[in-house]
Amino acid sequence: MTTLAPAAPLGGDPSLSPADAALYAMTVLVWGVSWYALKLQLGSVAPEVSVFWRFVLAAAIMMGWAMARRAPLRFSWRQHPRFAGLGLFIFSTNFTLFYYGGQHVPSGLLAVVFSLTSVVNLMLGYLFFRQTISRRVLVGGCLGVAGVALLFWPQISDVGGIDAGALAGLGLCLAGTLSFSLGSMVSASNQRAGISVVSASAWGMAYGALFLGLFAAVRGVSFAVPMTVAYLGSLVYLAIFASVIAFACYLTLIGRIGSARAGYATVLFPVVALMVSTALEGFVWGTAALLGLCFVLAGNILVLRSGRARV
Repeated sequence: MTTLAPAAPLGGDPSLSPADAALYAMTVLVWGVSWYALKLQLGSVAPEVSVFWRFVLAAAIMMGWAMARRAPLRFSWRQHPRFAGLGLFIFSTNFTLFYYGGQHVPSGLLAVVFSLTSVVNLMLGYLFFRQTISRRVLVGGCLGVAGVALLFWPQISDVGGIDAGALAGLGLCLAGTLSFSLGSMVSASNQRAGISVVSASAWGMAYGALFLGLFAAVRGVSFAVPMTVAYLGSLVYLAIFASVIAFACYLTLIGRIGSARAGYATVLFPVVALMVSTALEGFVWGTAALLGLCFVLAGNILVLRSGRARV
């Protein structure tokens, strides 16, 4: 995953290779389970502090991985704004916005908003790289977002009314989604410039931890965390699996199949999260959820199958 793969050609959507499929599956599965790990961190610790320690640990591991693989870590000062942008958009801002936005809106709505990444990536890919928009991928992305909405419909419909706090929370989550997608564009640009995913991620996570630490210090919150098995176990999972491994897979996938198709992982991993919830929390699949699952899978087929048609 440290080498630069050529981006998907603009003339069509190539079939996924076995390596692409493995990267995609790993991203979806690891991020799907991470939702449960995140729940174990909520409550006694400020969100930015939890994410700060997550990326302090992840950055150290990624730096070690880069050195073990002999990936370059020394870059000119002109390239560090690229890494700082990755840290700002993906490894700090989007998490902080979603944590605070999630205090005002139900978790189901969080999943729906974040699944918009699949569509936002498509638009930003056209805006920044003039990548032609495929109607098939656009329709697949919209089907996926609709499917996620149906999956979480009981939570969404149970909200009595939309007040100012809920609107503010929704705005923060939308901003978090845009931040994540902008970070995807930064990663695509880095790979086009020949910078390996591991090198960029190591520095990006370090910058993300720095930004989060500064934000926490300005707010005056404590950096202490509970020394419990649940909290520390979730921290290790989120740092190693959800950050080092899953982000390496996702960002590599952007370079291999394009940001639009890679972004559909954000539609599928809420499905995995619900499956975990079914096993651990007794989630019951109703008619809307089953219909939503069909929508998500149909969208996935449209987005990931090969095709030459472009509009």
